[in-house]
Amino acid sequence: MSKRLKVDLPGREYEIVLQRGLLAQAGGECRAVLPRARRLFVVTDSNVGPLYYNRLKASLEAAGFQVFVQVVPAGESSKNASQLARLWEDMMNAKLTRTDAVVALGGGVVGDLAGFAAATVLRGVDFVQIPTTLLAQVDSSVGGKVAIDLEAGKNLAGAFWQPKLVLMDPDTLDTLPLPVFMAGMAEVIKYGCIADRDFFAFLEARPSREQIMGEIEHVLYTCCDLKRWTVVADERDMAGPRMLLNFGHTLGHAYELAGHYTQWSHGEAVAAGMCAAAQLGVQEMLTPPEVPGRISDICASFGLPTAISCTMEEYAAAVGLDKKCMGEDISLILLEDLGKAVIYGMSQEDALEAIQQFVEHSGRMADGC
Repeated sequence: MSKRLKVDLPGREYEIVLQRGLLAQAGGECRAVLPRARRLFVVTDSNVGPLYYNRLKASLEAAGFQVFVQVVPAGESSKNASQLARLWEDMMNAKLTRTDAVVALGGGVVGDLAGFAAATVLRGVDFVQIPTTLLAQVDSSVGGKVAIDLEAGKNLAGAFWQPKLVLMDPDTLDTLPLPVFMAGMAEVIKYGCIADRDFFAFLEARPSREQIMGEIEHVLYTCCDLKRWTVVADERDMAGPRMLLNFGHTLGHAYELAGHYTQWSHGEAVAAGMCAAAQLGVQEMLTPPEVPGRISDICASFGLPTAISCTMEEYAAAVGLDKKCMGEDISLILLEDLGKAVIYGMSQEDALEAIQQFVEHSGRMADGC
């Protein structure tokens, strides 16, 4: 039995469909929302393609689509302008038209890359998200943010391009390596931190992959439900509710930078970023003092880092590149309590001063002073 959520954006409405075994039914679901499409261009990666592409292709062909595929190397390094340009050329070689569509089969990297290609080829064609990682299912596949990385940083060239459909098959999570699954849990935990205290407690009581997978439909549904409401309220992330989804991300971006975007996954960096943001909130006399401990404990229970070493130069670089910056000001996302995030506006200078104080305090704590 499928569960369905509607992202109710006027003129750009779409459904999130959640069901075990859904991959084998993807053709019918796609045909329902793409009645005029003849060709579908599937983008997947070298990890996911061998596992799931043939199953997807059979379903799409049974629904009358002509299917083309491009397999990109797995990993963040594929989210670049050169790979994007290759996709454009391959799409033209496949004779894609404005009534055809792109399908993203994979995790966040594939969704971002394929979505940005769809947003820009022929001035925009439809696309379908079929996320296969936990992080992509609970976060990046919903909301229409698509992007590639630049040398200056992650996700700095992109667009808002809503999918026509999001298909989530929890069975694809069974093949995830444990570190990748746990990295996705950072984004799951984030939803409890920012919007649902009861959901946070639900996760605290199930601190293992096995326990989470036993309740995975509830986990995915809850996260997607929370995200769709923020997207509808603030589609373009302009100083509204959608900014709250960035809890842990500003500092997390600094940790990704510190690890040269290879040492720490996005989820691992966000986990440490949430722990740091909670401590920063206490320092700013906003967050109750017991909150950081609970966040650190739940992150640790899922094998996620609770602190990552970072220089002030790396913090400054991340703050300067943060997409939440408005001129010389930045909006940090902090917690008034578990389940209640707020936008905490300050100048970049004041933000860096607060981060400096946090770094010095954390250093003293580590030294036992």
